[in-house]
Amino acid sequence: MVLLSAIDQGTSSSRFLVFEADTGELVTSHQIEVRQLFPAAGWVEMDPMEIYETVVSCIQKTIEKLENLGITADEIKSVGVANQRETSIVWDKTTGKPLYNAIVWLDTRTSGLADEAISRTQSKSKDEFRQKTGLPIHPYFSALKLRWLFENVPEVKEAYKSGNLMFGTVDTWLIWKLTGAYVTDVSNASRTLLLDLHKRKWSTELCEFFDLPMEILPEIKSSAEVYGYLKNGPLEGVPLSGCLGDQQSAMVGHQCLNAGQSKNTYGTGTFMLCNIGTRPIISKNGLLTTVGFQFGADSPVVYALEGSGSIGGNVVRFLRDNFKFIQDAKEMEGLCRKIQDTSGVYFVPSFTGLYTPYWDSTARGTILGLTQVSQREHICLAALRAVAFQSAEMVAAVEQDLDNGTKVTTLKVDGGMIANKLFNEIQADIMGVDIVTPKITEISGWGAAVAGGIGAQQISLDEFLEQSSEDNRYTPQKDEQWRSKEMARWKEAVKRSCGWAT
Repeated sequence: MVLLSAIDQGTSSSRFLVFEADTGELVTSHQIEVRQLFPAAGWVEMDPMEIYETVVSCIQKTIEKLENLGITADEIKSVGVANQRETSIVWDKTTGKPLYNAIVWLDTRTSGLADEAISRTQSKSKDEFRQKTGLPIHPYFSALKLRWLFENVPEVKEAYKSGNLMFGTVDTWLIWKLTGAYVTDVSNASRTLLLDLHKRKWSTELCEFFDLPMEILPEIKSSAEVYGYLKNGPLEGVPLSGCLGDQQSAMVGHQCLNAGQSKNTYGTGTFMLCNIGTRPIISKNGLLTTVGFQFGADSPVVYALEGSGSIGGNVVRFLRDNFKFIQDAKEMEGLCRKIQDTSGVYFVPSFTGLYTPYWDSTARGTILGLTQVSQREHICLAALRAVAFQSAEMVAAVEQDLDNGTKVTTLKVDGGMIANKLFNEIQADIMGVDIVTPKITEISGWGAAVAGGIGAQQISLDEFLEQSSEDNRYTPQKDEQWRSKEMARWKEAVKRSCGWAT
């Protein structure tokens, strides 16, 4: 039996997972929560040592569980990494110790730096480098986080002067700690605002613009090749041979390997990726252009359009914790099935603004259409519909950018919310596409395990594609007329939520 394994390091936990290569079946895994630190308003940090140590513990615990099943660790032939993206870490080459906490992707401390950077561009626009990087100038991406560290942490400047400064996203930090290799993969590099998408190289122009020394950046590798071998622990000598940002990893796990194939992940927010093939398309509709994957140094880079939604599982949590409408997320489906429709209620849960395609940070949560018959069921159902409307707007943006009549006909979905079957039916009806749920629940871990398997030549792409990933398919039950009427009302509701915060 060939086993493939993956590290899945996210914002809330670290995991190690072991899969059967030929079926994708999860054999065993271990998960440990990681702390988020909030030293000031809008600041979000993590302890890099905690990130690393929880990963090491997860590997040890998983191997113990494996041995209890009567399987030895030497059945594991490769390790892949899926990681939270953009989160930035600096450390000292000689001590191997972090010079500051990791600045997490969610962190907004660099908003002022972003405004200052935009004001220095020729076009005075956040899109000055979009043609080159696929991204706007925004606090989300790593370049501004690294700039902040140079300006505010004396140890960073000192380490740079002495030639010991190392910088990377979470993948780079973990791969260096585990194998000694100083690398990142092309999917993670594409989230820094320092990568030239077309050349697949760090951009001299962008490093100079943000005043960052290019020589400290890790070497860019493909998403599937041997970066190094684990130095110690129960998997000593096993190749670390795959790496993908977590959303790209989910895209691979869903087998979205051909142009037009799309996936949506419902976590705290919503992340949609659509494979656009080997030519980067720069979005005119508020989407990001990102690297999807590259399976081997000599293989082509495959790109994706990405939509980021601020509305997702957070709205269910809000109904539970703030409004006390439910005690458990599992109650949503039963509650919402009691009614036929929302009786005209629309809920735009833009608690921290709206992302794709509006990018309006002043939008705030709004409930419209309340009457004397409105009850909590109507608001709960309106919340589920809001998540689907947001996704429908992302699908529309993707189709407009593809510009060649390509339609998204199927959307593969994952994340906690898809356990709610009514939600899957709602998605199909509102988007007018087939919604497909996967057999494998740990989809981003599986994507990274597959990349590692390909990198270590334990599994071929063809063998991977022969596996069936589909569990359930939900088809639209409503017609186009119903859909366009509902969509128009949703857009009217969104309009009323925009521009609220001053």
